[in-house]
Amino acid sequence: MEMAGEGARLTPSLMFTSAPTKYCYRRRLPHLQKADAALFVTFCTGAHLILPDQARDLVLEHCLREGGLRPLAGEDAGATLPPRIRLHAAVIMPDHVHLLFLPLRDENDRPFAMVDILQCLKSATAHRINRLLRTSGPVWEEESFDHVLRSDESLREKCEYIRQNPVKAGLVARPEDYRWLWVEPELSSSCGFAGEGARTTL
Repeated sequence: MEMAGEGARLTPSLMFTSAPTKYCYRRRLPHLQKADAALFVTFCTGAHLILPDQARDLVLEHCLREGGLRPLAGEDAGATLPPRIRLHAAVIMPDHVHLLFLPLRDENDRPFAMVDILQCLKSATAHRINRLLRTSGPVWEEESFDHVLRSDESLREKCEYIRQNPVKAGLVARPEDYRWLWVEPELSSSCGFAGEGARTTL
């Protein structure tokens, strides 16, 4: 399987359907994005790469920045990027990432494309991970797996799935003990985990 990482050029073609609120893009797997609908997305590391603690820190940090929940570092410290997503939940596992988010709309009132959001996230984190590990080349598998959520109930179900992922993997006994888990405060109580969304210290 080809992988997307530092320096990779991803140029998927966008295909607009007859319904103006829906569009999709294709590589090997079909993908569908619906306006104002949440997405559950999974992408994995390539070549069986296991992300060390510091790498998982920076991936979660980038996810929070993408959602406008964490300020920039470096020269732009203290500033925040205009968010392109409303992040509902995220978990950074040793070899994969689960995200639950709603793409926001741009200045033309069109939803930000999932392919652009993921390309930015994968490329930026791959660059930082390679620099951290003093390596080069692809970090993530090229293909991502995504699902359009259909109801508030499925939103809560996916939130709970994300919360339980590190528990089922045997990494922690309780979701709140996992350092690389973030859940939106509004969903924390409905998922039975009050206060988790406030934890953004890396």
